[in-house]
Amino acid sequence: MASSFAPPKLADFILTERLGSGTYATVYKAYRKGDTREVVAVKVVGKKSLNKASMENLLTEIEILKTIRHPHIVQLKDFQWDNENIYLILEWCSGGDLSNFIRSRRLLPERVARRFLQQIACALQFLHNHNISHLDLKPQNILLSGSILKLADFGFASYMSPWDEQSVLRGSPLYMAPEMVCRRQYDSRVDLWSVGVILYETLFGRTPFASRSYAELEEKIRSDKPIELPAGARVSRNCRDLLLRLLERDPDTRITFTQFFSHPWVDLEHMPDAESLGKAKELVLKAVQKDQEGQRSAALSLYCSALEHFVPAIHYETDRQRKDALRQKVSQYVARAEELKAMVASDNRLSFEQFKSTRDILREMSRDQPRLLAALELASAAMAKEESGMEDNDTLDLYQQSLGELLLALAAETQGRRRELLHSEIKSLMSRAEYLKEQIKMQETQKDVSVDREPLSESVRGSCCVQ
Repeated sequence: MASSFAPPKLADFILTERLGSGTYATVYKAYRKGDTREVVAVKVVGKKSLNKASMENLLTEIEILKTIRHPHIVQLKDFQWDNENIYLILEWCSGGDLSNFIRSRRLLPERVARRFLQQIACALQFLHNHNISHLDLKPQNILLSGSILKLADFGFASYMSPWDEQSVLRGSPLYMAPEMVCRRQYDSRVDLWSVGVILYETLFGRTPFASRSYAELEEKIRSDKPIELPAGARVSRNCRDLLLRLLERDPDTRITFTQFFSHPWVDLEHMPDAESLGKAKELVLKAVQKDQEGQRSAALSLYCSALEHFVPAIHYETDRQRKDALRQKVSQYVARAEELKAMVASDNRLSFEQFKSTRDILREMSRDQPRLLAALELASAAMAKEESGMEDNDTLDLYQQSLGELLLALAAETQGRRRELLHSEIKSLMSRAEYLKEQIKMQETQKDVSVDREPLSESVRGSCCVQ
């Protein structure tokens, strides 16, 4: 039986220490008999403990895990059975679960939480594309193999199209979406709420609804009060935006799967994976070509884009010698980017001076339009902040505010000299705002260079900011 103290016997495996147990299953560490001595995890389910619902859940879990293969989902290697038990032979993950990892560190730096969330999002994207909902996402069901996360325990998982709805209570209350706790109809969006709770816990060391009793927990979940981050929470703007959109009580206003996968903080495009190095090399070749052609600004932009993939590539590489060699090579690109930065900054200063006179003319011609004049002043403030080295989200906000007003003004402007100048100014501001957005993203990427603080990070961060 799965509940007995001694591990059960299994023909091809030697079951050793018990790793944990649940309502109807116990998990053991095991070794495959023979020369390989492969290490696996064996989930032992006692047949007598299964009712009709839990048997259906187990069969669904086996069916799902048999048909999917993904680097961030625990692999089902085989399953067997005898008169007493059903055995799921699973991939071994030596790092334990995410819950223990968080508890051992109390909370995680944002850059580490982001790396973890990218992997969860990658697995969820795969499941979503196959109409599979996990329905029990929590740190205890996310395992670590080195720095790699893998979703596990698909006991509550279900095939659900986006339009499918259920009302069965599943999962763990701390991580359960409000619509599920309140026993309303729910769909696959409950997984997004659970992701929000997990992210909140990794960043702040506790769940949003941490409670002393189930009654208190249920009261908090049923409340209409919006989720708030802890006082003094120090997280980036994009991280805060994602958290609050995931933890939206109303599933109809909660972030969608499409929006989640494309969110700038998740940034799956720059997630460390086997393709990171190839993408980086492709971009750096284009950068070198533009550099040789004397197109400095284009070359710098491409070098920066390449670095956004080189950094994950360094993080992904496990071989120390190859990692060091890659870091040295990237250092050469960083050095060239720094040289280009100085040249482009000089070019930009000349360009700014040339356009200053036409900008002054536009401002003079807008004296009779207070709203237009105010928008131009906002743009001037943004440029002044950027040129003084303040390449941050506050500066970008000023650009975006001014552009919003200027575009409205352009739509209402009649043909004439002022319209021509306004159109030219908007194009210039859009270019600057877009470039600044790239720089901010690059700076955020470099802050997340790696858990072991690659010495390259500060150099990379500085190289891609044109002042």
